[in-house]
Amino acid sequence: MATIKISDASFENDVLKSDKPVLVDFWAEWCGPCKMIAPALEEISGERDDLVIAKINIDDNPETPTRFGVRGIPTMILFHKGEAQATKVGALPKQQIASWIDDALL
Repeated sequence: MATIKISDASFENDVLKSDKPVLVDFWAEWCGPCKMIAPALEEISGERDDLVIAKINIDDNPETPTRFGVRGIPTMILFHKGEAQATKVGALPKQQIASWIDDALL
């Protein structure tokens, strides 16, 4: 499954009402570290059927990052059953992202 693009308008349906856990990547076009982690998130998305990875561009969608207190990017927030479960700020290698996901979903 590829990563999905979401917006302020689709956030509730795509994330909060999802049957599966959703990792939301808050990013922007101008953010170098955001571009560094994008391939890792794509790979993780392709390897896991139990998780949705969604990307939201903070420049185009200012409401959602404000609502969840996103101050720096990249920020990844893992949502499950409509609740924010865990947050990571900054670029990480794929293995660390995968481990963080596993730990948060235990």
